[in-house]
Amino acid sequence: MEQMKRILIVEDDEGVRRELEALLQNAGYEAIVLQDFMNSKAEILRVNPDLVLLDINIPGLNGEMLLHELRKDSQVPVIMVTSKTSEVDEVLSMSYGADDYITKPYNPTLLLLRVGAILKRVGSAGVAQSQTYRDLKVNAAKGILARGEEELFLTKNEMIIFQHLLDKRNSIVSRDDLMTDLWDNDEFVNDNTLTVNISRLRAKLADFGYEDAIETRKKQGYILI
Repeated sequence: MEQMKRILIVEDDEGVRRELEALLQNAGYEAIVLQDFMNSKAEILRVNPDLVLLDINIPGLNGEMLLHELRKDSQVPVIMVTSKTSEVDEVLSMSYGADDYITKPYNPTLLLLRVGAILKRVGSAGVAQSQTYRDLKVNAAKGILARGEEELFLTKNEMIIFQHLLDKRNSIVSRDDLMTDLWDNDEFVNDNTLTVNISRLRAKLADFGYEDAIETRKKQGYILI
C-alpha cells in the first residue's frame, strides 16, 4: 500500500490553518501544522514533508525569505498560499524557488489539483532513468546536475523543464508543451511562471559554465543544445 503523503502547513491564521488541514485530510493526505514559527526552517527540515504549503505573511522570517533560506538545504516542493495578489510577489516567490503560487481566497479544488500534480511529478522523477547532458550527470529524482565533485541544484519546476528539453534535445520545444508538462492541465497554466522558471534555469546553467545551453527560438519555443 502506498504511503500517505505528508503535507506541512505553514500558516499563522488559525482559521485558514484548520480549513487547509481539513481539506487535505479529506483528500487523503497527512496534514501537519507548523507550530514553531521562530524556528520554521529547522522544523520543516525535521518534519521532512513531501510538500509545503507556505504563507507569505508569517511571524519571524516572511514566507519568501523562509523559502530562500530553505532552498539552501532542501528541494522539497513548495506552494505559496497568500492573500497578496501582486505580480511582483508571484515573481519573487518563483525566483526564490517556489513550485507554485495560489492566492486567498483559494479555490479548494484548484489547490488540490496543484498539490496532486506536483506530487505526481516528484514521483515520476523518482523512477526516471539516469541520463547525461554534455559532461553532466542528471539525477532527476534529486534535482541535481553533477560534474565530478560539483553539483548544481534545480527546483522541481526547473528540473521538469530541463528534463523535457533534454528528452527533446536538439529539437524545438514549444511553450505550450512545457506548460502542459509543468501543470498537467492547460486550464491552470500561468505563462509568467514559465518565463520566470526558464530565466532562472538559464541563469543557473550559465553560472555553471553552460551559457549557451538553452536557445530561444522566437515564436517557436526553446531548444537545449
